[in-house]
Amino acid sequence: MGGDVLRWSAYRSMPWKNGGGTTREVASGTVRAPLAPAGPADGFDWRMSIADVDAGGPFSAFPGIDRVITLVEGEGMVLTVDGTPHPVGPLTPFAFSGDATTDCRLDAGAVRDMNVMTRRGRATARVRIVTVAAVRGTETACAEGETLLVMAATEGIAVVGPDGRETVLGRLDCVRHEGPGALTLRGDGTVAEIRITAPH
Repeated sequence: MGGDVLRWSAYRSMPWKNGGGTTREVASGTVRAPLAPAGPADGFDWRMSIADVDAGGPFSAFPGIDRVITLVEGEGMVLTVDGTPHPVGPLTPFAFSGDATTDCRLDAGAVRDMNVMTRRGRATARVRIVTVAAVRGTETACAEGETLLVMAATEGIAVVGPDGRETVLGRLDCVRHEGPGALTLRGDGTVAEIRITAPH
C-alpha cells in the first residue's frame, strides 16, 4: 500500500527504563537533515510506543527528549511535571519534557498510553486525533522528508495507500509512511496521526 503496516500482535515488548512497567515499541527511526547535530548514541531520533500503566509512580527520565503522551485506554491519569499537576484525559495529547521530574497518579484504574518521543534538535513530533467519518474518506498527506504514522484508536478503520491498495487496521495497528504521498482513511472511528519532522 506504499507504506509499512505495523500490527499490535508484532510489537516488541520491553521493560521501562526504570523497571516500573512494560512498553511495546511500535516504530522508531533516525533522521537525515543537514541542520541536525550528530546522531544519537542509543540509536533513535524518534520512537513511538504503547505503555501499560497499572499503578502510579515516577516516570523514567529522558534528558534531551521531548514527549507526547496520549491515553488510548482508561479513564484518565494525572501527571505531575516538575511539581505541577496536569489531568490527562482519553485521546487528548499531552506534551512535556523528558528532562522534567514526572510522576503519575491513577484515580480511575489502569491505563494504556501511546508515547511519542523525539530527540530535541534532531526531530519534532506533532500528534493529532482525527475522527474518520463513514460518509466520506479522510485524506492525510505526507510531505517530503516527513514520516507519517497513523494508529487506529478504534476498530473500523481502513487505510488506502498512494498505490490504491486498502488495508484494514485492527485497534492499535499502525501504518508508517515516508513522504511524499497521501493516505486515505476510511471507515467510522478514530485515529492518532503522528508526524515526525527534522529541523530545516
